[in-house]
Amino acid sequence: MAKRVIQPARFLTGGLSVPGDKSISHRFAILAALAEGTSEIRNYSPAADCASTLACLERLGVQTDSVAEGEPSSRVLRIHGAGLHGWKQPRGTLEAGNSGTTIRLLSGALAGQRFASSITGDDSLRRRPMHRVIKPLREMGAHIAAHNEGYAPLEFTGAALHPIEYSPPMASAQVKSAVLLAGLFATGATAVIEPVRTRDHSEIALTEFGVSLRRNGTRIEVTGQARLQPRSLIVPGDLSSAVFFIAAASILPGSKLLIAGVGLNPTRSAILDTLAQMGASIRVTHVEERNGELVGELEVAAPQTPLRGGKIGGAEVARLIDELPMLAALAPYTQDGIEIREAQELRVKESDRITVLAENLRRLGARVKEYPDGMRIGGRNESGGAGLKGAEVDPQGDHRLAMALAIAALGAEGETTLCGSECVGVSYPQFFEDLESVLKR
Repeated sequence: MAKRVIQPARFLTGGLSVPGDKSISHRFAILAALAEGTSEIRNYSPAADCASTLACLERLGVQTDSVAEGEPSSRVLRIHGAGLHGWKQPRGTLEAGNSGTTIRLLSGALAGQRFASSITGDDSLRRRPMHRVIKPLREMGAHIAAHNEGYAPLEFTGAALHPIEYSPPMASAQVKSAVLLAGLFATGATAVIEPVRTRDHSEIALTEFGVSLRRNGTRIEVTGQARLQPRSLIVPGDLSSAVFFIAAASILPGSKLLIAGVGLNPTRSAILDTLAQMGASIRVTHVEERNGELVGELEVAAPQTPLRGGKIGGAEVARLIDELPMLAALAPYTQDGIEIREAQELRVKESDRITVLAENLRRLGARVKEYPDGMRIGGRNESGGAGLKGAEVDPQGDHRLAMALAIAALGAEGETTLCGSECVGVSYPQFFEDLESVLKR
């Protein structure tokens, strides 16, 4: 387990580009594999999670290759789609690694295949609940066996699917996406009615690949048995990765940063609104649409006064679920702290993010009160202006917690030792190198 020492920093300056959006990369790859012909994907995420999706597709008989284009670091991923029914029965069990998106989205596609298959993941993934995906897929006629009726490994037996109209009990873009992907194999229209709107990358991608899709409020309907068309696509930069740099620039006085090519999908950009309401200085420029997704540049500067803090709950949680760890780590630098409630979903992510965050922030000197559904982290006013102090922290193998704690450590007094820092590779392998490129100490 690698240990990385994080030294305090004075400010951030310069510019950078973050890796391709992880969520979009998964979806582009799976739909390209179901298309009839060769798709080209640029800026595909280098995350280990997205590599797991590609590895599974290759085991299913889908050919992929990556070729350099222009700069040596610029590569094009080619996926030679086999069509809806062109995948082959894999030898052995598919491995999703640490990727919940891989296992849940592929479950939708595997449910409609004519062959038997199974998929599992690492120890962390096998502890994450899968019943929320299993239930609607079984309603569509899928034959699925699961460990303890709700955990990986999942075993699929070829079955003919029929369309359903499904209302998930809780908002989940992954569940929605799994049902819509399964709907491609059903005859007729399959609909998902969300309790609140979640990220719509699947709907955009399905439309890009030529699938007939209709949206009416939070109701999304897809028509099955479509012939997906190959596409040439560019993945936007991952806003959930950019958030770490926005947070760092917001807590270190004198910072000024430009982040280029970031995805600004309205179902993902709530974090920018939340930070702006707290007093962050973020300017969005050069916005354009690429393959149905909005992309632009972010100009970030340190605010004149510390961020205000606030309370997050209700529908906001679903829109901020990936950014909540960074907001929690940002809280000690705000004036009034941050309270996060109705976020029990954080307990079934790559780690129990509520408990692990609370423990590590306390080690750094933050005042934290933990709740069953969230936490409250005190700000400067509550601590009498006392800041964080360096300590040894352990994100328990959770990539987002590792990056969030690293950012929190930049403003602490003294060095911080981050245990298991290699886990950032799950979503952002070059995180520490990119961070060092814009730091001034």
